[in-house]
Amino acid sequence: MKNNNFENITDAYQLVSGARIKGKKQDEIFELGNYDANKRGYTVYPYEEGVKFNDFSVVISEKELKNNYLIESAKTASLRTDTVSPEMMMMSRYLKSA
Repeated sequence: MKNNNFENITDAYQLVSGARIKGKKQDEIFELGNYDANKRGYTVYPYEEGVKFNDFSVVISEKELKNNYLIESAKTASLRTDTVSPEMMMMSRYLKSA
C-alpha cells in the first residue's frame, strides 16, 4: 500500500481492532487486535497480501503506536474489499450442497 493511504495516529479512538497500520520507517503492514489491559498495549498481527497471521503477535503501547506508526485512512478502509480465499469459497459451496 502507498504511503498516501496512511495518516498519522492522532487519537486513541482511531485504534480499533482490525485497523491496518504500518511503520513510519518500514513498509511492513500490521493489523491491530484488541487492547490488552494486563500488558497495557495493543496486540498487533503481521498482515501480508490479504492474510492476517494469527500465529505471531506483538504487544505495542499506545504511545509507541502514536509516535512510530501510521494508520490506514478511514476513507481507504471504507473502500476496502477483503477478498475471500478460494478454499473458503469451495468450503461454502460444499456446505450449501450438503
